[in-house]
Amino acid sequence: MFNMRKSILATAILAGTLGLTACGGSSDSKEKPVEPVNTAPTDITLSANSVSENAIAAEVGTLTATDSDSGDTFTFSTSDERFEISGTSLKLKADTSIDFEKETSVTVKVSVSDSANNTFEKDLTIEVTDLLDFYGFTSRFEDGESTVSYSGQIARHVLIKEIYNYIGSDKFVTDAQTLDKAGLQTELDKIYRVTSDDYASVWEDRLLTVTTNPTAKQTSLLDISSSHKNIVGKLAGNDSKGQHKDWTDGTSFKGWDGLTNNTPEGLVDELFDQLTDRALIAGGASTPNGLEIDTIYVTADGVDLKQLIQKFLLGAVAFSQGADDYLDNDYEGKGLLTDNVNQLDGKTYTNLEHQWDEGFGYFGAARDYLNYTDTEIAGKVSDEDGRSDWNGKHDTNADDLIDLKAEFNFGNSTNAAKRDRGATVATDLTKEAMDAFLAGRNLIATTHEAFTDEQAAELKGYAKTATIAWEKSISATVVHYINDLIADLDKLKGEYSVSDFTTMAKHFSEMKGFALNLQFNPESPMTSAQFAEVNTLLGNKPVIVGEAEILEYQTQLLEARNILQAAYDFDADNVQNW
Repeated sequence: MFNMRKSILATAILAGTLGLTACGGSSDSKEKPVEPVNTAPTDITLSANSVSENAIAAEVGTLTATDSDSGDTFTFSTSDERFEISGTSLKLKADTSIDFEKETSVTVKVSVSDSANNTFEKDLTIEVTDLLDFYGFTSRFEDGESTVSYSGQIARHVLIKEIYNYIGSDKFVTDAQTLDKAGLQTELDKIYRVTSDDYASVWEDRLLTVTTNPTAKQTSLLDISSSHKNIVGKLAGNDSKGQHKDWTDGTSFKGWDGLTNNTPEGLVDELFDQLTDRALIAGGASTPNGLEIDTIYVTADGVDLKQLIQKFLLGAVAFSQGADDYLDNDYEGKGLLTDNVNQLDGKTYTNLEHQWDEGFGYFGAARDYLNYTDTEIAGKVSDEDGRSDWNGKHDTNADDLIDLKAEFNFGNSTNAAKRDRGATVATDLTKEAMDAFLAGRNLIATTHEAFTDEQAAELKGYAKTATIAWEKSISATVVHYINDLIADLDKLKGEYSVSDFTTMAKHFSEMKGFALNLQFNPESPMTSAQFAEVNTLLGNKPVIVGEAEILEYQTQLLEARNILQAAYDFDADNVQNW
């Protein structure tokens, strides 16, 4: 009885189970699995949130997306014109950098898309790291006042440029036609030797020929320096103290054979004498192949006196004063051995602050030199390839004027950029010099007690770094013109034009003028023997007649180039291609 009931119950359970299956379990009506929904990303992060100012094309960091869908792929983008994204790397575009003085942080909008084209967008804030990149320092004695002052140095840069412009001007041609030798010398001396008694009367109504666009803030020399300034007074040997050699002793000055007065001033006198004689030649001068030379400062010997005078003055005044006076420590009470504790009477700065500034002023760099590219410093910007308003100068304070004392690049500061720009193996003479100038000046500004021996050594180290980079820019420029001259001389072995001849004369004279300046730095890597040999090989004038003689001179030029390469440890590829 019990077993029969158990069987009936099992049959009933089985029937019920089969009935349930029949109602909803046929294979034709089974429910499909629900596809998971691909959700949009929910966040974007950046591995780093800062970038150094002035770092061109700098990589900021790596982008990462947050998404609940594992294994998804992401594409990042930005519409910000300053930035680009390569894969997941956020970076500044080529030729783009950020200036801390204008923006302490930047915000960039970044978008991310996943594989289903779901998007998410976020503003990322990037901090700009302030670097020591602007030559500006405030007074410890007078709140908010600048301590930077080097108007005398800029005045002499302008005077050197003025004498160059005068020799190449139509006025010089007219003066040569109407004046005698003494009269021409007087016109040159208004720039070169002007006395304190005549300073105001000569310059108060004389407009500068150093012009800019926008207009220069200073249109006369008196706008730059109201106190007496000339060139000859700061020529090597004519300053009363502080130089590592006595350039007036008749033997220390090297590099030019046959001078009656073997001094830097004696050489300038000799060149002025040649210039006035050449300008007054009746009927002009001719090349060795009988062509009339159409510029009255190029001699029949192949010397361009305009170039030679200017380039020599850049060294015998600017480099000599900067490296041997203001940035040296061999004379008590001058240069790096001056007081940095007490305020100079009536000034906002100490004596040491001012000495360092004057050394920097002779280098000739704009205060925001590091914000320029090499092409911009060199003044080689075309309308297509750069910022035309940064072409050798820039209106940094946006007053629609170019301040010649702060916003213009003079002298060897431009040569440093030209050689960096032309290097096959990268060099950075501009940064080496400017970083050292800034670091030294910052040490002076932040040290209010007498320097310890360690601080004095650190300061001298910065000065040496700056002047060696400065000197290398001069030496590399000599190499550049050796290369140009070798190529020019090939043309003179056959038929050549007046233009070929004057180009050769220009390159010789720039080469020789700069080469003479390598003797003025007490920290020079070049020995006195190397200097003398280089200048003997270069000569006082080029060899321009006779194919064999020209070839021999070209060989001498290569010997001189090899000496410079060894002395300054230049890369061989750069030496061949500068």
